[in-house]
Amino acid sequence: MRALAMLKIGQTGWIQKERPACGVLDAVIKPLALAPCTSDIHTVYEGALGERQNLVLGHEAVGEIVEVGCGVMDFKVGDKVIVPAITPNWRTQAIQEGVPAQHSEGMLSGWKYSNIKDGVFSELFHVNDADMNLALIPDGMSLSQAVMLPDMVTTGFHGVELAQVDFGSTVVVIGIGPVGLMSVAGAVLRGAARLFAVGSRPLCAEVARKYGATDIINYKNGDIVDQILDATRGRGADHVIIAGGPSEVLEQAVRICKPGGVIGNVNYFGEGEFLRIPREAWGVGMGHKQINGGLTPGGRVRMERMAALVMNKRFDPGLLVTHTFQGFDHLEEGLALMHNKPADLIKPVVFV
Repeated sequence: MRALAMLKIGQTGWIQKERPACGVLDAVIKPLALAPCTSDIHTVYEGALGERQNLVLGHEAVGEIVEVGCGVMDFKVGDKVIVPAITPNWRTQAIQEGVPAQHSEGMLSGWKYSNIKDGVFSELFHVNDADMNLALIPDGMSLSQAVMLPDMVTTGFHGVELAQVDFGSTVVVIGIGPVGLMSVAGAVLRGAARLFAVGSRPLCAEVARKYGATDIINYKNGDIVDQILDATRGRGADHVIIAGGPSEVLEQAVRICKPGGVIGNVNYFGEGEFLRIPREAWGVGMGHKQINGGLTPGGRVRMERMAALVMNKRFDPGLLVTHTFQGFDHLEEGLALMHNKPADLIKPVVFV
């Protein structure tokens, strides 16, 4: 079968792979819609995972089941399913410890696709523990909406969970690419009152307002810390969600966050050995400013709950999709868009 792969750092291309084997509890999926991600760009062009050869890319997919193992109880051939980007082994000790994304194979090992196994950018791909990791696409949900759930929606919402957003609070979302926009939508659902969305691209600012942002902060207009502290009369934010940006944004988040506030990070920090925390702004370690960072949980229940929000019209993730392609061969174009990030891009989708 054909697949789009990382050939080596800085190079992608089409390769031939053997059809994936289906284990007793597993499934084999034919993709219906695929979405290239910034994480694929980190992997290929920034060497985020180190040197890899012929690693199939991709972790955002919805598809149709073509094979299930004899132990799969809830799904059958022909079912159209959402495949979460994070597919933990649900029979590990880490599940009982409450960290399914970080199980016995090592840190972040719940993230398997294009990390510790081939990804979804192939004519067929494998899903481990199908009953626990797949979710049916609800009737009436578009493929564009569905393919935003595996990563963009769940990761953005996890930033909201990590920041512990509550009713009537002031929230800042730093970075309003697709994940940050989902953090905006999620923070509104969790009860944010005033919501600052930090970004510079007009299209993203427009969509952020549609999702409920009350204020847009453009870092090109000056330091975002000064802008937000001025707007809040020096009080700062109750909750800060970091969904994008360089390593300096962690320092900015600590300065923006009020004493007793919470910072939730779902951003990938890919450079440098250390991250800086400003000593005085952190109350020399005693300012009760909590910093949480995590990988979205993944799994079936998570996908079903994200889908339920969409089907009950709480928000529409389809607003993220700005570019669409018809045909598997256009995956390279979609990936190139995520690499180059033109001003009119939020998220591309390839319908297979």
